[in-house]
Amino acid sequence: MIAAVDLEWLNFDIHGIVGVRIHAAAPAALQLRTMLGSFAVDREVPADIVVNRDLELTFEAAVLEDELAYNSSAVHFRRHHVQVVEEGTQYRVNGPGELLTTLLPLLDLAMVRRGAAMIHAATVGYLGRAIALPAAGGTGKTSTIAKLMRRPGFSFMGDDWGFVTVDGRLLNYEKPMFIKPHHRPIYPHLFQGSRKPLVPIRLSRPLGRFTTVVHPHIVKYPKLADLSRRMSPEHRIVTAQQALPGVSVTQSAPLLLSVFVERYEGARTRVAERDTEWMVQRMLGNFNIEMPGFSREVLAGLAATSHLSLGSFFEEKARVLAGALADIPSFVLQVPTVYSPDVASDDIVGVVEDLLRTMVGAGKVPPEVSLA
Repeated sequence: MIAAVDLEWLNFDIHGIVGVRIHAAAPAALQLRTMLGSFAVDREVPADIVVNRDLELTFEAAVLEDELAYNSSAVHFRRHHVQVVEEGTQYRVNGPGELLTTLLPLLDLAMVRRGAAMIHAATVGYLGRAIALPAAGGTGKTSTIAKLMRRPGFSFMGDDWGFVTVDGRLLNYEKPMFIKPHHRPIYPHLFQGSRKPLVPIRLSRPLGRFTTVVHPHIVKYPKLADLSRRMSPEHRIVTAQQALPGVSVTQSAPLLLSVFVERYEGARTRVAERDTEWMVQRMLGNFNIEMPGFSREVLAGLAATSHLSLGSFFEEKARVLAGALADIPSFVLQVPTVYSPDVASDDIVGVVEDLLRTMVGAGKVPPEVSLA
């Protein structure tokens, strides 16, 4: 007999490691269903993270500068109308506020407890192996993904977020892609026909800076936040299938190579090898700074109320990353800031291909991995 699925709950299986259950009536349910859509399943998953609309009662709560109300089991972020409850290894996220930015750091916490960790990176498969390209936003990850997908042997894993496991596997996150005006020559099919108008390229960065300023205020209201994401003239939100039609997708593969990509004020692209500890620390810092502001505030609030030891958490995440990167070649790739995303992505793709050729020539990769 097939067990009935409770239609009041949306279920998401994050690579068999963490289960996320979201009440269908939660204000942020639509938003979360979009962002976690690639993990959606039609069966009940373990309730490792539960998202609900109703706040739970908190007794004898202490107050921290009228911003946080907390006791031994819960923290209420009053200004953002969000409550986080911790019970054993389960997190419950409650309230009418913007829950997507609350969920992100909790997902990372839950994954780390189980030997995996989130990273901010473009991720691709290559002939049964995987490559991570951690980088800050605006570096050229989305443009690079499009060009790598045109090369033989490459497959899609994600253009923004991913996971690594302590035993050296890269796990995908096929979340929606944010296409901006400068992507027109790289994703031309997404700009054909009647589409939502986007601002001219010259206004994209100023609008992005404005969005960064107002975002902490908008996220308090989930419906407004969801509307602003969908209607923003700064970007267009599409699925990976829409952006990369017909491209194969890799869910999980052993990590082969890690290249940290950054922009710098130099005249030419350059690459240098780095050790595992360097890459671990850059991945840690890059993930943290690329989280939305309220996501960082959630971690700070949990730490300030004795629900989390930040030191212990970062040490444990560093241990997971070190295991994932052990014996994996790591490099830093610096691309001039004056390069457009189109030119920058050409250089990034070229360096990745050169590194793979060098690894093959040096016998540092399995024999079945070769570059055509």
